[in-house]
Amino acid sequence: MLTGCDTFEHRSQQKAETFAALDPQARAKLARGVIEIGNTPDMVYIALGGPDDEYETATPRGKETTWIYSSYHQEYAGNHQTGYRRVLIYDKSTMGYVAYFEPVYTDIFLEHAEEKIRITFRDGKVVVVEQPKSP
Repeated sequence: MLTGCDTFEHRSQQKAETFAALDPQARAKLARGVIEIGNTPDMVYIALGGPDDEYETATPRGKETTWIYSSYHQEYAGNHQTGYRRVLIYDKSTMGYVAYFEPVYTDIFLEHAEEKIRITFRDGKVVVVEQPKSP
């Protein structure tokens, strides 16, 4: 089992040199998942883990890398017929098998992904933090 592999404690140990060099206030912010302009990719990794998606963009100011973090959930869409299966039943009167076809039903779940945070790096530092506005 792979439990506990993506925790703050595990990530801070993976990047122990970076984490040890931070002041206590910066460490506390990372522990709460707070990302600020000027953070390094290692700091963002310690706070949030690896991104779900990563994009590179060429701009007049140089190359930018964007990390995207999403949340995922499933929605139950009902029980739908997905086909038929053949059932063989022995018939004593004919001493042979009779084939019947019966429907097969399967629970269907729709997958949803929602972007939660988008972080853009330029020259090894966070330059943009985008999050959906709370209602």
